[in-house]
Amino acid sequence: MNGSMNTHQGRRSDATRRAILAAARERFASDGYERATIRAIAKDAHIDPSMVMRYYGSKDGLFAAAVALDLRLPDLGQVPRDEVGQALVGHFLDLWEENEELTAVLRVGATNQAGAERMQSIFREQLLPVTAQVCPDPEQVPARTALCAAQLLGLALTRYVLRLPPAVALTREDMVAWLGPTVQRYLTAPSPAPSP
Repeated sequence: MNGSMNTHQGRRSDATRRAILAAARERFASDGYERATIRAIAKDAHIDPSMVMRYYGSKDGLFAAAVALDLRLPDLGQVPRDEVGQALVGHFLDLWEENEELTAVLRVGATNQAGAERMQSIFREQLLPVTAQVCPDPEQVPARTALCAAQLLGLALTRYVLRLPPAVALTREDMVAWLGPTVQRYLTAPSPAPSP
């Protein structure tokens, strides 16, 4: 009897967590990190605000849990070496197009420490290992990953957050053609000679 009651409570707890996270994702995406409130998220999830705090501790904790994004990065070991830049740019374009959460995280990451830390961990945990697959010098993996991130996040910022008309007007093919060789160079080109 007691075991089935605990199972029922566990299922209810899981459902509550899912409801909180779904409401938080919607609220963070629509209002941004700063304007989203625990009270509004709790109201959207039809629960008491104290439950949000009980499960996630703080707004930062809730944000980090709500944006546990999987970039679903391709295995670059399966891509011809001279095509990895284009493959990565194309993958990120598809990701940004279909995933508004990623755009919300970018907005928050640009203005908030918790958001910046979340973006850092996503790229550190997911992009670094992919870069390591093709980088010619293991010691350069962090720097090369940062350069790739600068290009990919810059594209996302101009196209999906700031919505600069020329960036929005570019076709997917144009963006892959322009950015692919740059990302390719960051990933696989010999290290540039240091300036004297």
